[in-house]
Amino acid sequence: MRDILRRLYDITGVLGGLFMILLLVFVLYSVWPGVGLWMQQSLGLPNPFNYVARSADELAGYAMCASAFLAFAATFGRGEHIRVTLILQRFEGRARRLLELWCLGVGALLAGYLAWYSVKLCYVSWQINDLSTGLIAIPLWIPQLGMAIGAVVFAIAIVEQLVVVALGGPIMREVSVEDARIER
Repeated sequence: MRDILRRLYDITGVLGGLFMILLLVFVLYSVWPGVGLWMQQSLGLPNPFNYVARSADELAGYAMCASAFLAFAATFGRGEHIRVTLILQRFEGRARRLLELWCLGVGALLAGYLAWYSVKLCYVSWQINDLSTGLIAIPLWIPQLGMAIGAVVFAIAIVEQLVVVALGGPIMREVSVEDARIER
């Protein structure tokens, strides 16, 4: 089961990376007219007035949101989220495990809350056919879908870690400054 979840986290992490590349494309398209013109010409789109699409910033925002939320579970599963261990590092043994369980429990409740309302927001937007207010009327459930999927997978990742620690498994690895230097 954990292998399947790891693959799910990896898939959403890769999707988050793809959305980050898409974010770069939209930003380049909007701020550098030469890139925008080249993209339009390479795609065979007409551009008689050298006009750069004004909706690129809106689409970049959607890509940024999807990138962040889809990558949450992958970074959490690898222990690469920023964690405040000021208090946790002072404890060891049973006290540390109980404090870790408390932190993961609160995190699971908050992530579950975020996941529930992200899915609800996406569903309501789909149900009422809510459209964006930009130049291109995009159904809002489409960009909200990345946030909803990412929030659900993140909640699953936290609950998985909570179960592992509750069953006596290892406490989540902390990335130290030395680890961060070695990984680069």
